[in-house]
Amino acid sequence: MKDASPQTIYLKDYKPFGYVVDDVHLTFKLVPNSTRVVSKITFSPNPDATDRQFRLHGEQLKLISAKINGSDVSPVMLDDGLMVDAPNETFVWEAEVEIAPEANTALEGLYMSNGMYCTQCEAEGFRKITYYPDRPDVMSVFTVRIESDLPVLLSNGNPVAQGEGWAEWHDPWPKPAYLFALVAGDLVNHPDRFVTQSGKDVELNIWVRPGDENKCAFGMEALKASMRWDEEVYGREYDLDIFNIVAVDDFNMGAMENKGLNIFNSSCVLASPETSTDANFERIEAIIAHEYFHNWTGNRITCRDWFQLCLKEGLTVYRDSQFTSDMRSAPVKRISDVIELRGRQFPEDQGPLSHPVRPESFQEINNFYTATVYEKGAEVIGMLKLLVGDDAYAKALDMYFDRHDGQACTIEDWLKVFEDATGRDLSQFKRWYSQSGTPRLAVSEKFEDGTYTLTFKQHTPPTPGQDVKEPQVLPIAVGLLAQDGTEVTPTTVLEMTEAEQSFEFSGLDAKPIPSILRGFSAPVVLERTTSREENLFLLEHDTDPFNRWEASRTLAREGLIAMITDGVGSDTLWLNALKTAVADSTLDPAYRALLLSLPTQSELAQTLFEQGVTPDPMAIWTATDTLREDMAKSWADILPALVEETKVIETFKPDAEQSGKRALAASVLAMQTRLDGGAVAKAQFETADNMTLQLSALTCLIQADAAEDALKSFYDQWKDDRLVMDKWFGLQVAAAKPADAAKRAKTLTEHFDFDWKNPNRFRAVFGGLAMNHAGFHNADGSGYALLADWLIKLDAKNPQTTARMCTAFQTWKRYDADRQAKMRACLTRISETKGLSRDTTEMVSRLLG
Repeated sequence: MKDASPQTIYLKDYKPFGYVVDDVHLTFKLVPNSTRVVSKITFSPNPDATDRQFRLHGEQLKLISAKINGSDVSPVMLDDGLMVDAPNETFVWEAEVEIAPEANTALEGLYMSNGMYCTQCEAEGFRKITYYPDRPDVMSVFTVRIESDLPVLLSNGNPVAQGEGWAEWHDPWPKPAYLFALVAGDLVNHPDRFVTQSGKDVELNIWVRPGDENKCAFGMEALKASMRWDEEVYGREYDLDIFNIVAVDDFNMGAMENKGLNIFNSSCVLASPETSTDANFERIEAIIAHEYFHNWTGNRITCRDWFQLCLKEGLTVYRDSQFTSDMRSAPVKRISDVIELRGRQFPEDQGPLSHPVRPESFQEINNFYTATVYEKGAEVIGMLKLLVGDDAYAKALDMYFDRHDGQACTIEDWLKVFEDATGRDLSQFKRWYSQSGTPRLAVSEKFEDGTYTLTFKQHTPPTPGQDVKEPQVLPIAVGLLAQDGTEVTPTTVLEMTEAEQSFEFSGLDAKPIPSILRGFSAPVVLERTTSREENLFLLEHDTDPFNRWEASRTLAREGLIAMITDGVGSDTLWLNALKTAVADSTLDPAYRALLLSLPTQSELAQTLFEQGVTPDPMAIWTATDTLREDMAKSWADILPALVEETKVIETFKPDAEQSGKRALAASVLAMQTRLDGGAVAKAQFETADNMTLQLSALTCLIQADAAEDALKSFYDQWKDDRLVMDKWFGLQVAAAKPADAAKRAKTLTEHFDFDWKNPNRFRAVFGGLAMNHAGFHNADGSGYALLADWLIKLDAKNPQTTARMCTAFQTWKRYDADRQAKMRACLTRISETKGLSRDTTEMVSRLLG
């Protein structure tokens, strides 16, 4: 395990490695607990480096031999590698090490998953495989030989030779070690082919365990759609003869973009109508696209150091969001992205884990695979595109690929191509990469003599390590509506650069109704006092789908806050206006389903906290539950028509049209269940022919306290399907009544099928607990204590998953003193655990401040 008292690494201290790696030859002799790795690497002095120290990274390696130019050497062994005198000229380094993949429960480096060898090297896993300069700016071509009696032996690049018990692969494109991959196992493939725009015939494979072959078709179609889209939209063509995807059961993340050999968490690639929900299908489509798009934005052009992680991740998240918008519904995708941003990234920005999109320092890079780097990083790309325009964006991206292909780059390189392509000075825009926190945008208005003036004031609250913030560049998309609902000023992008700035719209006959921040054009908190009447008007008339949804969301949030703080009833005017919108069959069913979604309980807690009110999780749950009850009762008359409209009689397809209908049907079923106690849900559960219908019915039955028989039936039906069982575990906790959530989680940890060492199963139970806001924050502290107990246990086996699950505690300071004390005690108990990993040590230290 890594040292729990690590040094802090700073961006300002970056220095290039003293040597260039000309080529890498690796031989793997695979044995579960005594694999031998033989490396033969050619190094040359780096003319750009001032430090010629030859120091290689290495962790948990047993060094068998080491040579330079064929002569034995005796390196100085360090805690994190080795150091040896090396010539100031081209030389060959050879080493043989022994590692134990079967004992590697951290799932980092080379490890085993149910008899299959697998690698995960991002960010710093390659140093657990052999001694190497394990940093992203060291790039080289790799040739790999794998020796094993397993039938399938895979690595990066193209296959070049094979025989009984061995295979060789060569990757002609220089790559850093974090993109290295190896898989060996008893696997079967789902094959296909793709012809690129230049006529290259590419072999495609999805490799799975025997028995999973029937769950690959959708993933393959998503891959081909991604390849086609990247050619058509970005002009990027695939560059190898073969593209392999492998499904792995034990994986810390969703997937990994290793060059030509993408390794996927099984949950992110295997799909069938019977076992996967519509949400699963859409997520799989997006993740396959994301990892494929990395081939250019991450592999061909990588990041110089880990501080530049957003360079590849923010851009690729933005690209996969564009892809999903084109494949499905752009407004629905945009709203879904904002819900995710506000639910995950905004709390990160507002709490002790706040950091810039490009951090200035870190102790453990694994802890910076965050919503800020990914989702906020993507928002920054979207703002840049909005500011420069579609044509200039395309020109800059072409320049980026032409100029930096084969290089390890920085945010400065990225912004420079935009400056060169557009002539703009982006020095102020660069603050989005260096300043942490969510900007808050206050708005005031004035109408006089036909001129309407909007005045904006921006400020960003202090965050850890950054008390003073400079003004950001904010693209503010605005439209103006007349009193009759017609649009008098179409969407206009205002570019704000000052702390306070005014914009005028002249030639108007009457004061307009503004629609501000259309499409959520900047990741800010909009501070504007609006009347209920104005929001009702926007809900009925706004031509921007996002702001129409936002108006309804605002009304729901304000109504719920009033219910919590003042004890008033549900807002009937909003309920009636929303009822009209949801009944409008001309609107996309998926969009109407989003209109029906209420603010999350965590979002309401944050709103109360910002208003100076200490949030009571149980009061928040009660108000939300009461509002859902009132919605069901007041909408009883339209439910039958919605049921008919959302029926799908065609053969199941996980496309946008059918998925939208099923999403709206799930919302309708939830209301029906409140009226009939679960009768319709029970019938749907028993007759469902796809997982979306079955799981939505089971959710309703759990919430109605009528799920005992259904849960047993579901288990009996799916107990042999590991991914479906993850759903069974997670749903019972996430949908439980608050008083039962921690008890249910504890009971499930005692279940025969609870494999706590499997990240998916662990996240199912404890991610479900964290999602159950009032349940996790139950006043007795049982949720906190249970999670802390299991995090301490898991840390000894899997530090990465442990550290990420610690984020359940990130909002601890917004609650009452008793809950704060309980959470702080749990965090302190974790921090004082003997032998705590570096990952978790850093995370808990930041949470405690």
